[in-house]
Parts: sequence; structure tokens; C-alpha cells
Amino acid sequence: MKTAITEMFGIEHPIIQGGMHYVGFAELAAAVSNAGGLGIITGLTQRTPELLAKEIARCHDMTDKPFGVNLTFLPTFSAPPYPEYIAAIKEGGVKIVETAGRSPEQYMPALKAGGIKVIHKCTSVRHSLKAEQIGCDAVSVDGFECGGHPGEDDMPNMILLPRAAEELKIPFVASGGMADARNLVAALAMGAAGMNMGTRFIATKEAPVHENVKNALVKASELDTRLVMRALRNTERVLNNKGVEHLLEIEREKGKGLKIDDIHDQVAGVYPKVMIEGDMDAGAWSCGMVVGLIHDIPTVKELIDRIMAEAEWLIRSRLTGFLDADSEAALKVA
Repeated sequence: MKTAITEMFGIEHPIIQGGMHYVGFAELAAAVSNAGGLGIITGLTQRTPELLAKEIARCHDMTDKPFGVNLTFLPTFSAPPYPEYIAAIKEGGVKIVETAGRSPEQYMPALKAGGIKVIHKCTSVRHSLKAEQIGCDAVSVDGFECGGHPGEDDMPNMILLPRAAEELKIPFVASGGMADARNLVAALAMGAAGMNMGTRFIATKEAPVHENVKNALVKASELDTRLVMRALRNTERVLNNKGVEHLLEIEREKGKGLKIDDIHDQVAGVYPKVMIEGDMDAGAWSCGMVVGLIHDIPTVKELIDRIMAEAEWLIRSRLTGFLDADSEAALKVA
């Protein structure tokens, strides 16, 4: 399948693996790229630029296909050394960066000087247009369904994607609620040039996380995520657990007076406890509503091959079947 995204990034299938804290290591990124998608190493999971350089080198050892690095620009007083991280990306020969969080505007000159294509994750049309204006090559349009931070507009992809298609000149992919061929075909119909999957890729053989995490995703339904930190205007969608329930109790008690320090223990240092140690009640960790569509733990290649085969069937048989009332395909799916 050829789209603007496959052509831009030199990949076979229009499927991108989103950057995920303590998930986006070389093993998963290489597996996605080898299967024809675009794998992504999560930059800030590597505590220093030097460690990121080593992780990039590990990924090069595992694949000769294109892969990218995620850089999330955090609203903190003691910001990570972003110029050094960007230098490690450039020196590692990586030509694709997924940016998220705050605007990457101040870092665009350095990224462009390295010949790097930038795809920025946005939760609204206005932010997508800003990304286009500052020179991003593509946008990952992130709907309210997504795991992690959905923004504050609560806009689902059934509306957000067509609006993005109406306004943007650069290509975009659908992010949030993406797990299978039905999602991909729907996203393409609404104007996207591919899809970005996060939560779905955690439940794969190659994802370097504890088996408890993968099993929890298979067990969970679409009703098992919660929104936290709304009062702080830093809304995050997470998988419900005992730690999250305690966090929500604190939020109810504090109301509008909530401070980040009030929930520090439920949000700080959680990812190593969950992803490495398998403590499923440790606290808040990002998970999308798409968890309701996760029913197995395949290899990355099995997952991507299945998505692409079913997407072709949906487009060639099911959808075209609706246009031909006499066709057998139309009768089967009506």
C-alpha cells in the first residue's frame, strides 16, 4: 500500500509505532521496521544522550530499515538536554523524529540541519496547523481515545480526522484508537495517510515489557481506562488499577485545589515498576481505549501482516461490494 506517509518515510506499510515510555526500546522498534512499518525508539526513556546513542546503534544492528526516535518536549524547569539528544540522533544516522508534548519550534533548525523529517503529535487542528507552519513534514493527529495525553478538547477521531483533512496541506496519520485493519481503513477514508499505534504494540511478543502488562491489556475492555490530572490541565488516559483509584480519590478530595505534589506517588517513577517489574497496581500508566480491541499477543510481523491483509480485503471486497448490489461480497456483508 502506497500513501504519502509510506513514500515520505520509505516504509512498506502506513503503520507507525508511537513512542512509549519504557516500551520503545530497540527490540520493538526494529521488529516494527523489519515488518514494514516505522519503528520508534523513545528518546527520553534513555536517561542520557549517550545512552540514546547506544540504543540507536543497537537498533541499527537489528534492522537495516528506516526507524525513528521520539522526543517529547516536557514543560519542566529542568529540561532534558535536548540539543545533545538531537546531536545523538543526527550522529546515529536517524532521519525521522516523532516529536510530542510542547511545540518543537525552537529545535526545528537543528533537526532540519540534520536532514531529519519531523512528524509532530497534535491533539487539535489548531496545533496541527501550527506544526505545519513551523515546518513539520507530517502530523500525527491524536484523538480523545488515545492513551497518554489527549489534550483538553475531548475531540474524538471521527470528527478530528476529517477536520484535519479539511485544513492541512501536509500528510497526517491517525493516532488514538488504532489497533486493526478496520481502524486503518477508516482512517484512510477520513483523509489520513496511515495510522500510529501505541497501546496495540505493547501486546506483542517483541515488546520488551513484563508479561503481566501484556496479559492485562488482553484482559481489559474499552471501559477500563480512566482520565487523570484533568484539574491540572494535563489530562492523561491510563489503565485503571488500585494506584489509579487512589489517585482519583485524592483528586475528588482536593477538587480544583489539586497540586501535582498531591499525586506524586501515583505518577512518579511508575513506568519501571509496571513495565519492568510487572506491578500492575503501581500507579498511572498510559493506555488507550483501544485496549478493548486487543485479544491476543502476536509477533509484530503477524500483527502487521494481518492488518494489511484484512485492510486489502476490506477495501477490495467489503467496500466495493457495497457499490455492486448483485455481488456476492455485498450480500455477505449487508
